[in-house]
Amino acid sequence: MFSANSHTFAVCAYKESEYLEQCVASLKNQTVKSKIIMCTATDNDKIRAVAKKYDLELFVNSNKPSICGDWNFAMSSCDTELVTLAHQDDVYEPDYLENAIKALNLATDPIMFFSSYSELRNGQKVYSNKLLNIKKFMLSPLKIKAFWKSKFIRRRILALGNAICCPSVTYVIAKTGKEPFCSTMKSNLDWEQWEVFSKLKGSFVYFAKPLMSHRIHEESTTSAIIADNTRTKEDYEIYRKFWPDFIAKFLTKQYQKSEKSNESK
Repeated sequence: MFSANSHTFAVCAYKESEYLEQCVASLKNQTVKSKIIMCTATDNDKIRAVAKKYDLELFVNSNKPSICGDWNFAMSSCDTELVTLAHQDDVYEPDYLENAIKALNLATDPIMFFSSYSELRNGQKVYSNKLLNIKKFMLSPLKIKAFWKSKFIRRRILALGNAICCPSVTYVIAKTGKEPFCSTMKSNLDWEQWEVFSKLKGSFVYFAKPLMSHRIHEESTTSAIIADNTRTKEDYEIYRKFWPDFIAKFLTKQYQKSEKSNESK
C-alpha cells in the first residue's frame, strides 16, 4: 500500500519564473504531506531563495537544460516509490496527493495516476472551454475503474490526442523507471511517453475531478512551441504511431484548431 511516505513532489524550476513560489506553496498546502524537492539546470538566486524559504533540498543538474533531461534528472533525484513532476508555473489543489494515493491503492498494478485539470488564465481558474471539454470527453471511459487496466481503451484515447495533463501525473517508479523520457521532442515528449506506457501491463489510474491548474501565459514553453509550429510537426509524428498517413494528417489539422485555445490572449 502506498502512503505519503511513498511520495515525492519534484519541482522542476527553470530560470526566474514569477510563479515558482505559488507552485511550491500549493504543494506545502496539501492535506496529506509528503517530501518536496526542487530541481534545476539553471541555478540562480531566485530559485535558491524559494528553496531556502520553504526548506527544500535543491538538486542542480550540471548538464545543458532540456525538457527531457530536466524531467529525467528530477525523477532520478527522488528516492520514493511515487513521483510527481510539479511544473513551476502550475498549482495543485490541496487534496491532489490525498486523492492520488487513495486511487493508486484501489488500482491493480498501477503505472501512473493522473487527474482532470483546470486552466489558470490571468489568475482565474477556468474549468470549461472547448479544449478542456474535449479532453474530459476523451478520458471519460477511464471513469470506469474496470477500464484502467485496458490497453485497448487507453491506446484508443491516445490515438485521438494527448488528453493527459503532464503535471497532473504521478509516476509509479517500479513501472516507469527513474529516467523514462528519451524523446528529442520539445512539445510531445509526454504524449510519446504515454504511448510507451500504454503498452505496459498495469493500470492507468484516472481521477475525473480537477486536482491541479495548468497556467496558460505567453511566456510558457507550451505557448512558445505552438507559436513556432513545432507542435504541429510533432503531433503528426505521434499520430503516425497509431494511424496510416492520410488519417494522421487529418487528425493533425483538427488538433491544430484545438491548440488555439492555449493562446493566452
